[in-house]
Amino acid sequence: MKNNIDIKSLAQSTFELEAANVLALSEKIDSDFVEVIEKILTLKGRVILTGIGKSAIIAQKIVATLNSTGTPAIFMHAADAIHGDLGIIQKDDLIIAISKSGNTPEIKVLVPYLKQTGNILVAMVGNHESFLAEQADYILDTSITREACPNNLAPTTSTTVQLAMGDAIAVCLQTKRQFTDQDFAKYHPGGALGKQLYLKVSDLSDHNGVPMVAADANIRSVLISITEYRLGATVVIENENILGIITDGDIRRMLGKYEDVSGLQAKDIMSLNPKTIDKTDLAANALHLMRQNSISQLVVTDEGKYAGIIHLQDILKEGII
Repeated sequence: MKNNIDIKSLAQSTFELEAANVLALSEKIDSDFVEVIEKILTLKGRVILTGIGKSAIIAQKIVATLNSTGTPAIFMHAADAIHGDLGIIQKDDLIIAISKSGNTPEIKVLVPYLKQTGNILVAMVGNHESFLAEQADYILDTSITREACPNNLAPTTSTTVQLAMGDAIAVCLQTKRQFTDQDFAKYHPGGALGKQLYLKVSDLSDHNGVPMVAADANIRSVLISITEYRLGATVVIENENILGIITDGDIRRMLGKYEDVSGLQAKDIMSLNPKTIDKTDLAANALHLMRQNSISQLVVTDEGKYAGIIHLQDILKEGII
C-alpha cells in the first residue's frame, strides 16, 4: 500500500477527468443522434439495449430511465442473446448496443444475428473503426481520452460517458413527448417520490375531521375542540367564513398574557389570516408552505370554504419528507 498518495487530490482528479469527457459529448451530438431520437419517437415497438460487462450494467440503468419517462425499453444481455434471448426482439424494435471497444468477442458474435433481424441497430461505442461501429446503422460517439482508472483499464470514464449519453437520449425523448410530472407519477406510484407527485391534501386531511369553534366560543370550548381532534389547532368560523385559527401556541401565549382567562372568547386569542391550501393541491406543496412559514398546520379549503386541517405529522407519516 502506498502511503504517500494524496487521496483528496486523487478523487478530485477523477471528477475532473470524467467531467471533462462528459462535457466533450456536447461536441459529438450530430445528425446520427438526432435521427436516433426521431426514429424512437415514431417507433411502434420498444428500445432494446444490450451490452456486456460494465456496459451491460449501464444499459440496464438506461432501460430503467427510459421506462420511467415514457419510452418502453427492455434490456437484453449480449451473452444471453445468442443462447435464446434473441427472441426478445420484435420486428418494430430498435436496438442500441453499448460497447467501449466495439470489438469484444460477445459483440462480434451477436452483431451478425442482430443484423439478420432487420431492426435498426444503433452503436453507442467509443471506437468508430470497430466491428460494431461498421455494422451499425447509426453511431452515438462515446469515445473518451482515458479511463480514470490509474492503469487506464477499469471502465470508469467510459461508463460515466455512456450513462450521460443515455440520460441525454431519455431527456430528449421526454421533452419531445411533453412528458409531464403527472405522467411521471403514473410510473412511480410507490415510495416517497410517487407520493410527492400524486398524493393530494384531501387524501390526508379527510381523515382528520373538521375542528372549529364560533367566534364567541369560550376558552373551555376552544380547548375541547383542540384536544378532541388532536391537530394542535382549531379554526374560528363565522357564517361559514374563516375568521382565524387558534393553535397550541396561541393558548400558551394567552396564558402568559392574561391572569384571568375566564372571560375570553375565541376571537380574542385567534390568529388572523391563517395560511390555507386547497384540498386538491398536492401534499408536497403543503409541506413546502409549512416549511416556508415555519408552521405545523394548514387550513384546508374546498372552493374557498373551510374543509379541515392538514398537519405536518400527516405528511411525515406518509414518508414524503
